[in-house]
Amino acid sequence: MLTRCWDARRTKVGLHFGSNEKSIGDKIHVKIKHRSAAAQAARLAAVLFLLAYAAITLPAGASAQPQWKKMTLKNGMDVIVIENAAVPLVTVEIAVKNGAYTEPPEYNGLSHLYEHMFFKSNERSKAEGYHDRASELGMLSNAQTQYEVVNYYTTTIKTGLREAMTLMNDAIRYPLFDKQELDQEIVVVLDELNQHRSNPFYYLFDATDKALWYKYPSRKRPGGDPETVSKATPEMMRVIQKKFYIPNNSALVVAGDVTAQEVFKLAESIFGDWPRGEDPFIKDPVPRHPPLEKDQAIIVNQPVNAATIQISYQGPSTDLDAPATYAADVFSFILRQPDSRFSRALVDSGLTTGAALGYLTQKNVGPIQFTAQTTPDKLKSALKAINTELAKFDTPDYFTDQELEYAKTLLDVSEVFDREKPSQYAHTVSFWWASSGLDYYANYVENLRKVTREDIKRYVRKYMKNKPRIAAVLISEADQKRIGLAEKDLLMRDDPVGAASSEKPETPATPVKGASAPKASNKKIPTATGKKKP
Repeated sequence: MLTRCWDARRTKVGLHFGSNEKSIGDKIHVKIKHRSAAAQAARLAAVLFLLAYAAITLPAGASAQPQWKKMTLKNGMDVIVIENAAVPLVTVEIAVKNGAYTEPPEYNGLSHLYEHMFFKSNERSKAEGYHDRASELGMLSNAQTQYEVVNYYTTTIKTGLREAMTLMNDAIRYPLFDKQELDQEIVVVLDELNQHRSNPFYYLFDATDKALWYKYPSRKRPGGDPETVSKATPEMMRVIQKKFYIPNNSALVVAGDVTAQEVFKLAESIFGDWPRGEDPFIKDPVPRHPPLEKDQAIIVNQPVNAATIQISYQGPSTDLDAPATYAADVFSFILRQPDSRFSRALVDSGLTTGAALGYLTQKNVGPIQFTAQTTPDKLKSALKAINTELAKFDTPDYFTDQELEYAKTLLDVSEVFDREKPSQYAHTVSFWWASSGLDYYANYVENLRKVTREDIKRYVRKYMKNKPRIAAVLISEADQKRIGLAEKDLLMRDDPVGAASSEKPETPATPVKGASAPKASNKKIPTATGKKKP
């Protein structure tokens, strides 16, 4: 399954729109009236209620502590166990540090294609009755290709734990890459990519990404290039397998009605003899995306009725500036609230039907993206108002102390409740294991709580204010001509590039390593790829 997430956590602004796309509707809050003082008081009471409920229903200290147990096998495979006996089910997941960020142009899309091949024939599956037991246990299997991780998972009843782990072991270690099956999946992936191209928003996102990641665009395109996918061979699949599908580049995540002790014992028995491989990121480091040098305007014409605005910046990376990633999360959450100054200026005013700012946590430069929708007739006025708001992000009165504390509290509560469904929480843990490291995620809430106004100001000035950006608009050709929209309209801004900003963006001096994230400051889902059939 191809997924794309556009905020710092798995569900933060949770955008899933198939391959390489995101759903505007999922991201935007729409509000008609500003909240009264009574409504704000009611909201505070609701927050306090949620905190009290979390304190009662969860073990002491659970809200800020990691909810997993971990060990590493001798071959380097991480084994992560999430114990939750609420229902007698178990999810077995394998995460691999692969995906778009590992793909040069000649391999773009092959991580996605490999994902489609994972549950196909392997050396063990040809045995008589192999699939019968899986059917008896009701195993449901699927997979996702993301920017910095590919994860495979199956869910079954608790008594099927050994069988589920064995199935995953056979799939990851003994694939056949049968030519006939590969050719069939190439057709499936190409059809999937073509479906995405039938959506007008695809062209907005694709044009933005090509400009934002101008030197290495393939490393931010999980769905892949159709031409590259169409030419894939079993031999190319073997190259990916030998390079990335090794125990010391993989994690086994088991969540549900299990105990860590039994999982660790089974993992050693089933995966322990899997030979360690050469670290793929030492021999072939992932190149850093170079910073933008200037503003760029993009107008995308598609048959749409509304106008969509997208303004994108290059944001922080977890291994170079972890503190900024926490500030990014808190600030995005503040702005996303319906009674924020941001929402009042852009939504309550009637200039847009919805607006949001999001940041996607990544090891290799996470994007910061502002998105809004409006009518063509209000587009120019909306652009002017947006630029006014963006230029004021670092002013002392842009948000209140109460809003800052609200944001941190609600993010804490959200993190707690995200753990209620073990099968989904396994995906979250896999994401952070790959993109930041579990030390970062384990201290995520604690570090959110430490975010100050100065941290947010530093983040805004280092990555947004007076920094180069990509300003794009999706609009019909007829509406563009009618309102006289030109690229110069998108290049106008209240905070010119290079003016009075004391913060410098992170320097992409060293390539990205695939190992763990920074230890200095230790955070949390999502994605873009193609749907995998069980």
